Amino acid sequence: MMESYIAVLTKGVCQSEENGSFLSKDFGARKAYLAGSVKDIVSQFGMETVILHTALMLKKRIVVYHPKIEAVQEFTRTLPALVWHRQDWTIVHSYVHLDADELEALQMCTGYVAGFVDLDVSHRPDLYDVFVNLADSEITIAPLAKESMTMGKLHKEIGQLIVQSAEDPEKSDSQVIQDISLKTKEIFANLAPFSEVSGDGEKRVLNLEALKQRRFPPATENFLYHLAAAEQMLKI
Repeated sequence: MMESYIAVLTKGVCQSEENGSFLSKDFGARKAYLAGSVKDIVSQFGMETVILHTALMLKKRIVVYHPKIEAVQEFTRTLPALVWHRQDWTIVHSYVHLDADELEALQMCTGYVAGFVDLDVSHRPDLYDVFVNLADSEITIAPLAKESMTMGKLHKEIGQLIVQSAEDPEKSDSQVIQDISLKTKEIFANLAPFSEVSGDGEKRVLNLEALKQRRFPPATENFLYHLAAAEQMLKI
C-alpha cells in the first residue's frame, strides 16, 4: 500500500494487476469542486441565495445547521462554488461540534462555512454572521452583520441572474457557476477604477473619496467598501 501511495504522490499513477490503473489526473480538483449542486441550493432558497453569495464575497462567517450530517456536508461543500474565482475550499469546516477546542480553532478563522448537526448553535450568534437552517430552508443575518450585508439594487440584479441561470433546464451546474463567476468579475471591474497603488507599491488599495464621488446608491457603495475590506484593499 505504501508503494502505491508513493507512486501516486510522485508520478500521479499507480498500476496493479488486481486493481488496474489509477491516474490522479482523472480525479482533478475541478471535478471535486463541482461535486455538489448549486442548482439545488437555488431551488431551495431562490432569491435568498444572494445572501449566501454576498456573505461569501465579503468573507463572512456562515453557519449551516441540519440534523443529518450528510445534508450538512453536501451543502457546505457546495457553497464556495458561488465564489468560484477564489477557488478556496479551505474555508469549509463541514462538521463542527459545540466543543470548546473546536470552536476556539474555528473562531481563529477570518471567514468560514461551518456545518453543525446541533440546533443549539442557533443560540450562538458569536459564531456566525449568517445562519442557515437547512432543515427549515431559512437564512438569518445576525444583527451585527446587517450593516455590511445591506441589500440593494445590485444585489437584486445578482439574485435575479443566479435564479434565472439556475432555473434554466438547459444549463448544467458548471454553466450556472460560470454565469455567477462572470457577474462576480463584473463587480470587481466596477471596483477597479476606485483603487490605486499603495504607497509601498506592493498592492492596490481603495480610494474611498473616488468611490464616494461616484455617488452609487448607498447599498452599492456600502457593499463595494466592505468588498474592498474583504480583499484587504483598505489603507491601514
